[in-house]
Amino acid sequence: MYIKKIILIISLLGVVALGIFSYFIYDSIFSPNTKFTSATEEVFVETDEEYRDVIQQLRPLVKDIESFDAIARKKGYANNLKPGRFILKKGMNNNEMINTLRSQNQPVSLVFNNQERLEDLAGRIAMQIEADSLSLIETMKDSTFLAENNFKPETALAMYIPNQYQLYWNTSAEIFRNRMLKEYQRFWNEKRKAKAEKIDLTPNEVYTLAAIVQKETAKVDERRRVAGVYMNRYNRGIKLDADPTVIYAVKKKNNDFDTVIKRVLYKDLETDSPYNTYKYAGLPPGPIAMPDISAIDAVLNYEDHDYYYFVANPEKPGYHKFAKTLRQHNNNRQAYVRWINKMGINR
Repeated sequence: MYIKKIILIISLLGVVALGIFSYFIYDSIFSPNTKFTSATEEVFVETDEEYRDVIQQLRPLVKDIESFDAIARKKGYANNLKPGRFILKKGMNNNEMINTLRSQNQPVSLVFNNQERLEDLAGRIAMQIEADSLSLIETMKDSTFLAENNFKPETALAMYIPNQYQLYWNTSAEIFRNRMLKEYQRFWNEKRKAKAEKIDLTPNEVYTLAAIVQKETAKVDERRRVAGVYMNRYNRGIKLDADPTVIYAVKKKNNDFDTVIKRVLYKDLETDSPYNTYKYAGLPPGPIAMPDISAIDAVLNYEDHDYYYFVANPEKPGYHKFAKTLRQHNNNRQAYVRWINKMGINR
């Protein structure tokens, strides 16, 4: 009888111990284990990142990192990391967090516009995906890729159509570049290519002129008229005389794209560069910046008029005065020079 009692007590203790053990197991797997107060937190796991680095990143977000680590190892996550951007939600338990980190890579909304050079674009992209700016610029300038897709180093920027794109954060430089080629091909659909052919320009030439148009005016509703001025001059073999190309030529000559130039000086007009449209007729060798889609479409649908000149309008900031004759333009220009001198803009 005594032995039976002992066996019963041992059995009961075993049941209690098993219950306690089961509770801790259940608690470590299914109880909430986040400690951040926001609704969500982003976790970025780099390609080839080590598990210990992921744990260090999670430490400020997880209440009991030891229980997370134990479950992660048990579920095989520690030896099978997935790179990408993952979103943890407040109140998640270890099981939910590990499942998220294993299989729920979330895309990012990648945005770029208004970049002057591939180097600027690479820096902008590197801030939004895993690929660094060095790998991006090397991939963008790859001579074999450019030649195979009818680009030159001078026109390579034209392949990048400014917009918002959905990509995974762990996108490589090569995957990014190839995706942008597909977007370029999608953008230049049959309708747009037909319009470019109608005005006797290639898509890359349209992009190059659109960059000048955009630099000339930030007013979208004025871009078709500005484009019309340049097309009038281009079609008649008259030099474009575009101030933005002179500014670009000066910056390129000085290898200084950080300086802001608001006023073109007479000495700047003498800069010997194929980008200086005051010295050389026709379009520059490539785009001087990345134009918006609105500027590209403004060139494709340029306004048909008889204007050959334009200058900034002091009476309507942001807009321009257009002229059909040089005499009229000089009058408009004198008014602009008086205004810019009054404003004290010397450079």
